[in-house]
Amino acid sequence: MYKFLKSKVLESLSSVIPIVIIVLILSFTIVPMPWYIILLFLIGAVLLTLGMGLFTLGADIAMIPMGERVGAQLTKSRNLILLILISLLFGMMITIAEPDLQVLATQVPSIPNITLILCVAIGVGCFLVLALLRILFQISLVKLLVIFYIIVFILAYISPTRFLAVAFDSGGVTTGPITVPFIMALGLGVASVRGDKNSQEDSFGLIALCSVGPILAVLFLGLFFGISSEDYIVEVQHTAKTVKEILFLFLSRFPHYFKEVAVALSPVVIFFLIFQNVYLKLPRHYIQKIYVGIAYTYIGLVCFLTGVNVGFMQIGNYIGSTIAQLYYNWILVPLGIVIGMFVVIAEPAVHVLTKQVEEITSGSITKKAMLISLSCGVGISVGLAMVRVLTGIPVWYFLIPGYSIAILLSRFVPKIFTAIAFDSGGVASGPMTATFLLPLAMGACQTLGSEIMTNAFGIVAMVAMTPLVTIQTLGLIYTIGENKKNLQEHVTIRDEKEKEEDNDIIEF
Repeated sequence: MYKFLKSKVLESLSSVIPIVIIVLILSFTIVPMPWYIILLFLIGAVLLTLGMGLFTLGADIAMIPMGERVGAQLTKSRNLILLILISLLFGMMITIAEPDLQVLATQVPSIPNITLILCVAIGVGCFLVLALLRILFQISLVKLLVIFYIIVFILAYISPTRFLAVAFDSGGVTTGPITVPFIMALGLGVASVRGDKNSQEDSFGLIALCSVGPILAVLFLGLFFGISSEDYIVEVQHTAKTVKEILFLFLSRFPHYFKEVAVALSPVVIFFLIFQNVYLKLPRHYIQKIYVGIAYTYIGLVCFLTGVNVGFMQIGNYIGSTIAQLYYNWILVPLGIVIGMFVVIAEPAVHVLTKQVEEITSGSITKKAMLISLSCGVGISVGLAMVRVLTGIPVWYFLIPGYSIAILLSRFVPKIFTAIAFDSGGVASGPMTATFLLPLAMGACQTLGSEIMTNAFGIVAMVAMTPLVTIQTLGLIYTIGENKKNLQEHVTIRDEKEKEEDNDIIEF
């Protein structure tokens, strides 16, 4: 087990080091930082590295096997009502417990936290049911996405403008580190029972549909509530300025995240134990292995969330506000591109997705190709988000063309790339986006005096959108390469056949 843990930690270290290097370069050049902010960041980076390593190991040992077993058993029971009820209940439970959603809810003024959370939870639960039914009845994912995104943009047109960014952001934050491994594995378990040649491909797309549900739900909520920038209160920054105070700040936050992660994971664990006793009845040694994996997941998430929330949030806000004061503040755009490219690699759920894609496609879509495509997509999205911060261009001008291109590309690439692309959009917009990139945009907006609710919010939506284009572009390149390969093989076979015929004629 130590060997596996070491490899996971080293893998997460390679993901975090580029971000650390970028921040340190900034601190010695255009953004001089107080030593205590740098120390906060470095301690946060250590916790993030350890946490992501433990989390990915726990996901491999517990979360993914749990989801696969539950999904397979629900399908084998052939009880459609049971599948619908459990999927709806489970989708709502894990969404209510998702830490990213709790963070977003506290930052949206005018709407009670519980109202927003329940609204989003209902959206995820309903669309999880739809996603599983799509796998069972082999309904086209592309058709469903086209239909529901048309409805989304119709609702967006009639909803208050300030609600638009929050609605699309909610679609990104609900697919966080707890929901992604279990939901993806749930789909894989349901698909495995079908057993036909397309079942593996159809296991993707759950995250895509589960991201649409919250957007629709919050846009509908926007018809009854209003948001104004005057209601928004910027969170007070940490004031720790000595080593002792900094260490105490981290230690004092651990109990909060121990409780938060326990609340987040407990519904999943309780649900699985009930399901195990009633339906699965797995052997004891298998359940013990699951317990060990859950412990790794729990400790990993506590370390990760403590690190990013305490160490990364303040430095993101500081960098954004400092650069916005410069006369060449346009540098926010290229800097946003570079930061975005590396931040996405540090998202824990991204590693779960890319690993599963590589395994299911038998290496046809490699983890490296996925990470490069995601990095390019998120880099572009953060760059465009910084353009919005500087100019105040409405998020509409980016979301409509982006989703239109994504849907257009879906007609020309293999459907597995479309499913993976829309899943990637939800997975890319995780805790790192909410705790580093969003504060970066908020800090810049606050300094420039622009509206935080319309110009800073929406960065999660941008991060969730661009992978839809870049991953499908990867699929287009893959398709063109396969066509050229098939054509070359056809020409080679034809030439060999003609050569054999010529030899026969000569011999005759």
